[in-house]
Amino acid sequence: MRKTILALAFTFLGMGLYAQEGLKVGIHAGLPIDDFNDEISLMAGIDLGYMWALGEVVDLGVSTGLIYGFKESFQSDIIAEGLTDVQFVPLAASLRIWPSNSFSFGVDGGYGIGLNKGNEGGIYYRPIIGYLMGPLTEINLSYTGIQLENRTWNTVSLGFLHTFEF
Repeated sequence: MRKTILALAFTFLGMGLYAQEGLKVGIHAGLPIDDFNDEISLMAGIDLGYMWALGEVVDLGVSTGLIYGFKESFQSDIIAEGLTDVQFVPLAASLRIWPSNSFSFGVDGGYGIGLNKGNEGGIYYRPIIGYLMGPLTEINLSYTGIQLENRTWNTVSLGFLHTFEF
């Protein structure tokens, strides 16, 4: 009987932790892969979005932020010249699925607006896996892809996200 009561109590407490509705503010950092690997040494980003809970397991929202790729300073033991920092502002729709009260996966998809000279931007996608460290704080692992005209911006990053409920 005691196990049954504890199981019910955890079930009802956990139900409130599934959907994470509210304003999301986060940071992430990572490494470039493929096309920009020789030009960019490190990338960092700021995330801002809002999620609405469609039920206990699915969240839908909008997101934006800033993705900043820092140019490579040294290349093949000589100072690299002519390289520039790369910046994007993503405008995207977000989907998160919560199969448990502490684990989520989803995707952001939309358009990444290029900010630096010669960067027109392109189709933006970001699959993401998150783990709740507390009721409103998440760490996540993501892959970011932006399809440019003849190249692709690809990065793998680790992030920290906090939800502000209103």
